[in-house]
Amino acid sequence: MAFGQGANAYQQVRSHGGVESADPHGLITLLMDGALERLVTARGHMQRGEIAPKGEVIGRCIEIIGGLRDALDPKVDTPLVGQLDQLYDYMGRRLLHANMRNDVAALDEVSALLQKVRNSWVQVPLEARRPAGAGA
Repeated sequence: MAFGQGANAYQQVRSHGGVESADPHGLITLLMDGALERLVTARGHMQRGEIAPKGEVIGRCIEIIGGLRDALDPKVDTPLVGQLDQLYDYMGRRLLHANMRNDVAALDEVSALLQKVRNSWVQVPLEARRPAGAGA
């Protein structure tokens, strides 16, 4: 994903407020929240047969998930980075499928997966959220 698309996804979440004061951990949480909100919106559009708005919202969600994927640091020596990369890739493919096939179950699957990632993410202790080399 190009930086512009990731920045666009960030800009979409920025409208929810709190971005200016959020730390990097908080920004990732805001992106996840933005994607989860859009999944709910896309589900409603899908159920009402609103094709164009559904596609637009799913596209934004794919951009946000792409931004989350781009935010992964491959220099961090843990299998979790690769696993999250694969999971985000899978979510993006499932969203494309959901959009093309009007598959509510695929939207729900991505929503459940992303909610699990988010729930784990917010449980990261404050001490572990500090970038390496950061002062007190």
